[in-house]
Amino acid sequence: MENIAEFFGNPSFSFIEGDIRRHEVLIKVFETSYDIVYHLAAEINVQKSIDDPRQTFERDVLGTFNILEACRKKGTRLVFMSTCMVYDRSQFDSGIDELHPTKPASPYAAAKLSGEALVLSYYHAYRLPTVVIRPFNTYGPFQKANGEGGVVAIFIKNQLRGLPLRIYGEGSQTRDLLYVKDCVDFIVKAGTNQKALGHIVNAGTGEDIAINDLAKEIAKETGQIVHVPHIHPQAEIHKLKCNARKAKMLLGWEPTYSLAKGLKETTEWIRENPDL
Repeated sequence: MENIAEFFGNPSFSFIEGDIRRHEVLIKVFETSYDIVYHLAAEINVQKSIDDPRQTFERDVLGTFNILEACRKKGTRLVFMSTCMVYDRSQFDSGIDELHPTKPASPYAAAKLSGEALVLSYYHAYRLPTVVIRPFNTYGPFQKANGEGGVVAIFIKNQLRGLPLRIYGEGSQTRDLLYVKDCVDFIVKAGTNQKALGHIVNAGTGEDIAINDLAKEIAKETGQIVHVPHIHPQAEIHKLKCNARKAKMLLGWEPTYSLAKGLKETTEWIRENPDL
């Protein structure tokens, strides 16, 4: 609730708290007609999906089906937030494009792939205007810095507190880190461009960084870095590097933030908001 507190009182903003698995909630939500629905609701914790796959299936697959049915009745455009976690590791220097092999190495990734298939089936079967988007590893202000939150936020918060930066495994795994402002720009463009309908579209920077190197960049002093056993090595994707040429071609989208600039803004925000 703290993340959206600034919007309360704005007449253009309304908030309904509920569960997308409950039909009565969606009936209430869809009493209003919308131009676009951005569907981001999901169980996003990989370890939780391994521990409790049923809950992940219900939230990410059945929940998505419920949203699709509600949109179908109104003819509402839907943008489905998927994930780069559906892919197999990057096999080429050019990075992962939308035709790259998928490898659902966790129930979370499998549920997202299932959601994608449902979303695209409604495009083909009902001509419902839908788009599937696969942003790579997004980071920035408001990112969770506890549990299985984002690695950037966790590292920065620990660095500011003088705590160790814990790396799961050997730290050679790489990530393509997309700053949140670039990600939001991509999401909006995907929802408002007719060319994207019926497509799967990636978003990323085209540059990847090893977690070891990210930790060194943030920690400044390598003594703060420690390696710990991986909690789910079987679900790890060792190399993630995005090829976002399709986003540029269809949407005219390109990232504008360098990693250095994004880390600087994120650090400043976490320093100013230590309790969030």
